[in-house]
Amino acid sequence: MARPVKTPGPDHPITVTPSTEHVVVRAGDRVVADTTRSLTLQESTYPAVHYIPIEDVDQSAIERTDTSTYCPYKGDASYYSITGDQALTDVIWTYDEPYPSVKEITGHVAFYPNKVSISVE
Repeated sequence: MARPVKTPGPDHPITVTPSTEHVVVRAGDRVVADTTRSLTLQESTYPAVHYIPIEDVDQSAIERTDTSTYCPYKGDASYYSITGDQALTDVIWTYDEPYPSVKEITGHVAFYPNKVSISVE
């Protein structure tokens, strides 16, 4: 069965803009990501999301899971868990091959703000 593919527009705008803000993600006291190269994705009326380059995430702190979801505007999302003492399941998502309208987020990940601490300076 074909899944719907939607294009952002006036009724559901999506913008992706580079940010020079310093973004730090912590799971408890552990720094999991630290960057000044994030992208801010603003989708419709949802809260803005910082997408962080995967290179700026502590690779020893994360592990890919089998979880996947689908967004008709962005494509198939894959998930990571944070490992170690502050283990958190499926707290990070990424679009390995996002749709063309949000292609800038390729190679970036986002974190659920209700599961980790995200500071933006």
